[in-house]
Amino acid sequence: MPITLPETLPAYDVLSREGVMVMSPGRAATQDIRPLRIGLLNLMPKKIQTETQFSRLIGATPLQINLTLIRMTDHEARNTAADHMEAFYRPFAEVAASDEKLDGLIITGAPIEHLPFEEVDYWDELKEVFNWTQTHVHSTFGVCWGGMAMAYHFHGLAKHMLERKAFGCFRHRNLAAASPYLRGFSDEFVIPVSRWTEVRQPEVDARASLRTLLASDDAGPCLIEDAEHRALYIFNHFEYDSGTLKEEYDRDVAAGKTINVPQNYYPHDDPSLPPSNRWRSHAHLLYGNWINEIYQSTPYDLERIGK
Repeated sequence: MPITLPETLPAYDVLSREGVMVMSPGRAATQDIRPLRIGLLNLMPKKIQTETQFSRLIGATPLQINLTLIRMTDHEARNTAADHMEAFYRPFAEVAASDEKLDGLIITGAPIEHLPFEEVDYWDELKEVFNWTQTHVHSTFGVCWGGMAMAYHFHGLAKHMLERKAFGCFRHRNLAAASPYLRGFSDEFVIPVSRWTEVRQPEVDARASLRTLLASDDAGPCLIEDAEHRALYIFNHFEYDSGTLKEEYDRDVAAGKTINVPQNYYPHDDPSLPPSNRWRSHAHLLYGNWINEIYQSTPYDLERIGK
């Protein structure tokens, strides 16, 4: 089954041309099965790029999915046109006031790693989002800074600044091959990493309700399961396009910033050569497994979510 997106959303045209099954809301209304309701709380500056990346992954499953794009209520997006935000995004306050339930929610990262969580201008509302997930969302997926923020809120798990940016494609290990979220995963694989902060494995291990599923000897914990809060936290970027790290590198070089060439990304570490995507299959596996687990366990009656 396809993902349901408005036909005027840029992702609709991009994914249609890629062969991803997409469906208009009008056609979806004629289906006899209940679609999964998945929300995307998009905290990234490039909203259109991010919504397309995640739509690509969750839209590749055999299930019908209705995607709701959500923004922080009072935070103004400066890198995305106001008419796009007005047409496709709902403020969290509106979603919460409607008392609607979601089968799943993805909370993206944000380029504010250097700030303590409490100094983020929308931190108070984001804490409301985290608490709201416990009564209104069946399963939540926190990504990069979003995952670190959620783990900090529920478990006091600190983020630590790195001396240099973890930047490139790092080899990771499958620590929980029997986990339903890792069905089909290889023992080792690469994942794009782009962050200035980390969480530390001993501090994760000190919290009995947290379980590390994927980790890297060089980049630390990657994917953590928080069964108590029906959540996954991933600190790296399976959703990245082939050229996303290149865009970040070229941007920093053009701005005169000190930045290392992303490790293990370009052939022979040569930025003049086009990068190869070596994580796409595992990206689809992870998000497909997450969607499947939601489908297998979420109540058919949405009102029973969180009860």
